[in-house]
Amino acid sequence: MNTSAITHAELDLALSDLRFGVDPSDLHGSLTGYLCAGGVANARNWLQRLEIDTDDQVSERDRHALLDRLFRDCRRQLEDPELGFEPLLPGDDQPLSERADALVQWCRGFLGGFGLSGAGAGDAAALSGDSAEILRDFGTIAGTRFEYEDAEEDESALAEVLEFIRVGVLLLHTEMTAPADGRRGTVH
Repeated sequence: MNTSAITHAELDLALSDLRFGVDPSDLHGSLTGYLCAGGVANARNWLQRLEIDTDDQVSERDRHALLDRLFRDCRRQLEDPELGFEPLLPGDDQPLSERADALVQWCRGFLGGFGLSGAGAGDAAALSGDSAEILRDFGTIAGTRFEYEDAEEDESALAEVLEFIRVGVLLLHTEMTAPADGRRGTVH
């Protein structure tokens, strides 16, 4: 079994082979948002929960091998006690513009997945002020068109935004998936 997380390039190639009409960052963002908001899914039904159309001509076995792995990777990262979650974006060897555009797509997907979980229906008042602000900021990022002027400053700015998103996702996940009494069970 492959225990390393799926890469953006690997998912991009697989989605193309599977004839999915979705960007890898958008797909990962959608899944992350859905799971962060407490959406109930498993490795077999999450695409339907996210209302993602797939090509029915592609073999179920081929599809499930990759998508099961993506689902497991995402859930494992969100629940990692070492806070190891990372949005799935192109590697640092890719142009800054490609990575920034993928980050915008990731945020769009996250907000869509978060909404499809049903968390926005009546739960908006239940969100803490910090969580509501994080979602607003994700919305701002999702609507951003980046301009690139100074490569070093732009790299630094992208790293800061990426860290904000990473921490924001973990905070949202903790808040939205906590038991109603606010206590988390301890696993021994």
